[in-house]
Formats: sequence, C-alpha cells, structure tokens
Amino acid sequence: MSNKLTFGSVCSGIEASQLAFSPFGFKQLWSSEIAEFPSKVLEHHFPEIPNVGDMINIPKAILNREYEAPDLFCGGTPCQAFSLAGWKNGLADERGQLTMKFIEIANAIDKIRLEDGKEETIVLWENVEGVLNDKTNAFGNFIAGLAGFDDEIKVNKWTKSGYLQGPSRNVAWRVIDAKYFGVPQQRKRLYVLAGSKDFRPDQVLFEFDSKNIVTELKINKQNKSNETLINLFSESTPKKEKIVENIFYKENIKFEIFREYTDCLYAAYGTKWNGNAAAYNGSLYISQNERIRRLTPLECERLMGFPDNYTLINGNSDTNRFQAIGNSWAIPVVKWIGNQINIFSNQETNQETICWFKSTKRTANNLNADLFLLENIISINQKLYLNSSNIPNIPITSEIKDLVQVNNVPEKFYLSPQACKGILRRKVERNMKMNSQLEKIMTKISSVEKELITA
Repeated sequence: MSNKLTFGSVCSGIEASQLAFSPFGFKQLWSSEIAEFPSKVLEHHFPEIPNVGDMINIPKAILNREYEAPDLFCGGTPCQAFSLAGWKNGLADERGQLTMKFIEIANAIDKIRLEDGKEETIVLWENVEGVLNDKTNAFGNFIAGLAGFDDEIKVNKWTKSGYLQGPSRNVAWRVIDAKYFGVPQQRKRLYVLAGSKDFRPDQVLFEFDSKNIVTELKINKQNKSNETLINLFSESTPKKEKIVENIFYKENIKFEIFREYTDCLYAAYGTKWNGNAAAYNGSLYISQNERIRRLTPLECERLMGFPDNYTLINGNSDTNRFQAIGNSWAIPVVKWIGNQINIFSNQETNQETICWFKSTKRTANNLNADLFLLENIISINQKLYLNSSNIPNIPITSEIKDLVQVNNVPEKFYLSPQACKGILRRKVERNMKMNSQLEKIMTKISSVEKELITA
C-alpha cells in the first residue's frame, strides 16, 4: 500500500474524516452526502473533492470504474435491523439498506483493487455504542457480512471491544470516548476496523504497552479525591479560601459550568434541547454573568474538534449547524485512528506482530468462527498489556473553560425566566434529579418573572 493513502467516505456529513486524515497526507477521492446543508459545507470547504451523492449507486459506479477504488473506505451508516441471510438471497430490507450497501461498496472496492494488483481496502465504520445491544443482532449481522460469512454471528452478549477472523476479512472493534482525546465531551462511539486476511486491525485499533492505563487512572482519581478531602478538612485551610473550580473569569465576564465535561452532543440540540437529560444535569448549559444559556454553534464546533466557524456558511441556520455538528465524528478520535493506520501502513513487512490470542479465551459462537470478545485490559505477560478500553494509553485532558465563547453570544441562546420556570416545573412533575447549583441559578432567574408580575 502506498505511503500516502487515498480514501473515500459515505454518509460524509460535514467531512470530519477529511480534517482528521489530512495531517497524514491522506488524499480524499470522493465523498457521499445527500443532505442539503452538509452538502453545502462540503462544497464550501472542499470544492475539488466530488460529492457523488447517494451511496446506493456507488457499488455499480465502482465496478464500472466511474469512481476510483481507494486504499481506505470509511463511513457511519445507520445500523437498523437487517437480515444478512436475506441480503445474501437478494431480499429487500429497507431498514438496513444503507448498512448492506456499505458492505457492498467495500466488496466492490476490493474486487477492483484485486483486478489492478493492489491490496484490499482498509474499512473504517463508526456508530453509536448502543448498536452492540440491538435486539435484532444488527452488529452480529454487520461484522459477519463484513468478514465474509453467509450468516449472522451470534453470541450471548457483545462486548465493547473484540476481534473476528472471517473468510474474507479480519475485523476489530472498540468503543472509544472522545473526552480522553482533548475535547471535554463524553462521546462514546463504536469504531470498527477491517481489512484483508493479511491485514491485522487488532494491531491498529488496540494498544500494547507496559502499563495498565485503566488501573492508573483509577488510582490517580482516588488520589485526587483524597487530596481534595484533606484540603477541605485541614485545620490550616479556612473554608472561606476554598476555590470553586467550576467558576472562572474571562475578560471580566463570570462563567460557571456544572460538569467537568459535557454529555454527548446530539443532532436535535438546536430544537429539543430542554427536554433532554442535559436540561437537569447541567451538561450542555453555561452560566454567563449569572444567566443560563445553551452552548453556541461555535462552542459545539470546538467540542467536536472542528475549526472555529467551520459550519458558518452562507444560507445556514443555527439549527442546521447544531444538527450537522451533532451528527459528525469527534475529529481528535478519528485523527488518532488515522495516525494508527498511517503508522501500520508504513511499517516494514517484517514488523513483529504482537501475539495475544493465548492470553484470552476464544468466544463460543454459532459459526465456530475465531472470535474474541475483550474487556478493557488483557495482561499478555508480566511486561505487556493489551488495551482495548475506551481510554487510550496516552489520554489527553481538556477543560470546558478553554472553549467558551466570550463575546457576541446571541440573546436567543439565553434561557428566559419563563423557560427556567418550565424546566423546574418538569423536574418536579417527573421527579427528576437536578444539578443543585444549576437549580439554584434557575430558581433565581425564574423568580425575576414573579417579581415583574407582582411589581
């Protein structure tokens, strides 16, 4: 495979993959997006990269050599229920059509590449971690189809990481949390990496190190907690000197946040934000000069790792921006995966492969396939661990205060007294728990309306 990989993407959205892969010189051949606003963003930023439109037509176009077959193929299709056996028999299943097309595209790319004497494509697929718990076994159907089996693979319960060897491809998967990659957002996503029988995705997606990162973080967190308790109850530290870390100032503006990191951004944040759990835990709120407001599109861009005002193009609305950002990928995570792929692709062919299969049990399954369901950390020997947890071996922390928008925040993002009153009322009606400091500020704001009425 060439030193500078080529890639194509489907369900491209606003093309986080382009931003994530560009530092490594990966060249994008085509994207595939049909939604109006994301397509405008692609045209604005990447006019030289063709948007081929509906991914349904891509397999035939690849086979007809209308589009080039890339070294890397990526995307994040919706993973609704579908039957692998039904697909193999030519039966239509609209619910899982895009997922089936994703596999068809990968197969078409491989066919052309093999005809041209090239190595098969590397496949990267992203989805919500909830797909692992789908009652229709959507994940078992997907990875079985990707690996080249004719029937779905069944297990009692899918774990958040694992490895499968199939007739056509080897497949590895891992749930990764963006909050450990330099953005203060808890965004757990499932990443599936696959390639030919000569490709070892486990050597790319998993990490091998002399330290157990999960244990180290637990110890560090406990030490930090103990240190806080010591400071709070120390006789030499007066309570009035206690520092409230969630309050900070920028340009003489007082800000307060209610969590160290936000909950996962979602596509409906611009329209249905106040009915979400974040309305009660304070995750997606900021207090600015004692007024509660939602995050702005600019702050959401920063939470995903996009450049400032990346989605601020002609003809946009804030709702368009929120939706496109919430549907996208966390760039730092995909950049890390791109770096792992880049390193692996440029290794010498005699590079030693780390053997870990004997350190864990093969998982029983209906196809008698070589399947390994993993749990976070595996001890390979006294000096080496396999890390397949949602935390990388070198976690990067970040803070919300570093991404807040200080100036020019539109008034519409602030909660009115009436809005605060409504959220507090629903909290009582639904018997919901609420962040105590958020409730305190909201109660104060809602009381302003009462004062105006009684005045």
